Amino acid sequence: MVIDDAGGQSVPATDEDLPVDPRAARAAFQSAVRYASVAAIGGLLFGYDISTTNRAVTALQATFHIGNGILGFAAASAVLGAAVGAVWAGRIGDRLGRLSMMKLSAAALFVCGLGAGLAASIWMFIVFHLIGGIGIGFSSVAAPAYIAEVSPPRFRGRLGSLQQLAIVIGLFGALALTWVPFHLAGGSGEPLWLGMAAWRWTFFGEMIPALAYFALLLTIPESPRYLVVRQRIPQASQVLSTLLGERDAQYTIARIAGTLEQEKAASWRDLRKPTGGLYGIVWVGLGLAVFQQFVGINVIFNYSDLLWEAVGFGKNSSFTIGLVTTGVNVLITLVAIALIDRLGRRPLLLAGSAGMSLMLITMTDVFAGAPVRNGQPQLDGASGIVALVAADLFVVAFAVSWGPVLWVLLGEMFPNRIRSAALGLASGAQWMASWTIAVTFPALRHALGLAYGFYTTCAALSLFFVWRWVRETNGVSLEDMPDEVR
Repeated sequence: MVIDDAGGQSVPATDEDLPVDPRAARAAFQSAVRYASVAAIGGLLFGYDISTTNRAVTALQATFHIGNGILGFAAASAVLGAAVGAVWAGRIGDRLGRLSMMKLSAAALFVCGLGAGLAASIWMFIVFHLIGGIGIGFSSVAAPAYIAEVSPPRFRGRLGSLQQLAIVIGLFGALALTWVPFHLAGGSGEPLWLGMAAWRWTFFGEMIPALAYFALLLTIPESPRYLVVRQRIPQASQVLSTLLGERDAQYTIARIAGTLEQEKAASWRDLRKPTGGLYGIVWVGLGLAVFQQFVGINVIFNYSDLLWEAVGFGKNSSFTIGLVTTGVNVLITLVAIALIDRLGRRPLLLAGSAGMSLMLITMTDVFAGAPVRNGQPQLDGASGIVALVAADLFVVAFAVSWGPVLWVLLGEMFPNRIRSAALGLASGAQWMASWTIAVTFPALRHALGLAYGFYTTCAALSLFFVWRWVRETNGVSLEDMPDEVR
């Protein structure tokens, strides 16, 4: 099947219509995997920062003598910065390019690690975490867009899932690595080296992957679709030739050019229909972004130590539970990567929503019926095991569906001309939703039945939302993404 581009030339309707040379396809896959893997490292840094902050919250509260309200704000400050960075990223990314945005992200995260480690007050810690969060927001927009734009449709889902895989590896890796300085010092707040507390050294450790991220970004090219937008056709042709072969590169350039408004700078106005209101697909992106966080997944990761200690588990047991939970997250994300291009995005989301709803109902029932001692719910006997198993199965349901699928969809579901702006808006909404959950949980940890009841409601609503409004994008060319919802 062919269509005519703006110049009257016949070009394939999708990348799948092109004949595939096995050797060229193998080389293209290897190049795309390398490019996508480097871009996804920003997610690893985000996961590292979340996990490190989670392990440091007790020490932060003791060091700076702060209450639960300020603690929640400090722990969620990176997420607030990420919301700001994501909203900015769409406009800045269209001017500077995806690659430059990721370099800025690496620089911001390096500064965050240094500043948070040296913080003399909680407000200094918050300021540097806001800077790091802005970098995370930049990466959360630039990386999914970049990965989608260098990935052929037949394995775009697998490569797009690398963003989530990197996040969960960062969560697991940091949780495991922080054990070493904490163990050597005898506690997160105890001095380790140079008279500095162990928790400070865990933030200094963030500087190493940030430097590695920046260095590796120097080894990959700019997004070919961004290059076409900027009329840098020879460079776009060179990148696409590596990914598709020389002939197919010219076809693809013609298709990209046919979907873009020439010489028109991107604007938030592009998200509005001529008749008024946002395009339907933008609303779908916003809904997906908010639901992914409102199911409460980051409560499990941001406050795992506080959560399980609050319901009766010891400090060592709480650490082990957190380590096992994040390890399960990594393994199941690998399963999602294997399934996403076979089963599609929509079936995984539907199954994930159903599974999360069931597990959250269980956790709501357990916590709501738990006796309260000293203002905290206590889980005794079998109820603690039931809550633990339900929490791990909830993570499994999330990791095989909403975790990786959101980033894949946000990177691919929007048409070329609004991708950056729409992805920035949706990513900003995702971070704001994450911040809302993170900053409110410390105050709700004494009413876990209420908290989990809210997360259960959102999980159930997400099932209806996907069934009613989310369409399948598996195998669809980026140039064929429509503005409206089917």
